[in-house]
Amino acid sequence: MHDNDDELFRLNRDHKEVCEMDWSDKVETYNIDYKCGRYKNQSTNIQFHPSSVKFEESASTPETWAKFSHDNIYRAERERLASINLRTLIDNILHDVSEDLRMQCAAVNEAFAKRCLELDDTKHKLEHHMKETLREIGDQEANIVALKQAIRDKEAPMRVAQMRLYDRSFRPNVELCRDAAQFRLISEVEEITESIESLKKKLQEAEQSLRNLEDTRMNLEKEIAVKTNSIFIDRQKCMAHRTRYPTVLNLAGYR
Repeated sequence: MHDNDDELFRLNRDHKEVCEMDWSDKVETYNIDYKCGRYKNQSTNIQFHPSSVKFEESASTPETWAKFSHDNIYRAERERLASINLRTLIDNILHDVSEDLRMQCAAVNEAFAKRCLELDDTKHKLEHHMKETLREIGDQEANIVALKQAIRDKEAPMRVAQMRLYDRSFRPNVELCRDAAQFRLISEVEEITESIESLKKKLQEAEQSLRNLEDTRMNLEKEIAVKTNSIFIDRQKCMAHRTRYPTVLNLAGYR
């Protein structure tokens, strides 16, 4: 279509020049004939011109003169109608393209709105998960404090049992007997030791769990920040700019 446009533009320009020249010639001829019509025998500006009493070889006949003007008018009208048809076609194309662009704009706006809702939903879920994680961190910190206290609480009974065993090791001679009390003290120390080891293992697990929860909290904070920024970009920047999207008439070139 671009080549056709250029060709039509060239033809219109050429025919415009031809019509302007024809019109200019006719105006000049009209002025000459009008001037000739005003000559009278009494005119003071008339002279002899013997050499002009002849027909010019290049002179046209009334028929060729009329045909020349008619052809110019016909061709000019033909190109004018072709231009009108082309403009109509272009207007229709512009209108269709504008409608397509507006439909695409509506589809993009809908996609943006849907995406923002998805981001909002994801952000709310992350915030809920963050709340639960913070609660679990608090519970785990309290659990660690309780485990450490439980370990400390075992220290006094351990010292008592070990002190008893230590003092009883100084019993003289045959009194250094493996009696029931001795076996019970040794059993008590072993039980306390086993209990402390179990508590320490639980403490290690609790501390590792707390570290994992802290890592989860940091990741959630980053994810929430990313989602918040994405929502700001899509809703406050992109969608705000899209409210100024041109109308169909503007897209079609009308102002």
